[in-house]
Amino acid sequence: MTDRSDSTPEMLRGRFDRLGVLISGLCMVHCVAGLFLIGVLGLGGGVLLDPAIHRFGLVAAFLVGMFTIGAGALRHGHRLPLALGTTGLALMAAAIASDHGTSEAMLTICGVLLVASAHIVNLRRNTC
Repeated sequence: MTDRSDSTPEMLRGRFDRLGVLISGLCMVHCVAGLFLIGVLGLGGGVLLDPAIHRFGLVAAFLVGMFTIGAGALRHGHRLPLALGTTGLALMAAAIASDHGTSEAMLTICGVLLVASAHIVNLRRNTC
């Protein structure tokens, strides 16, 4: 029998890990769509290149990651999700600091892949 007070925070962290994977996926779609729409069709530059979208995404990724990946590292001592997530967030921050274009998109895509991977590893570690 499990204690309800122990399982509820774990369930909540699992849901936030899933949210982190979703946010990472949406960020990647944003990057790829942005490259296509702006580079190929010349559309949407004002909206897709708005720095506020990128800053909001980084803050959201940091907060969700801190809550789930950081809590998992503290609770279970697993450092791999923390290393993946931290590296991914650093790449995303570097993308914000760089000029718009292919290098920014590649940094962001690599960063969100690492962050999503960290959430997936964290989910698997929490359920084992």
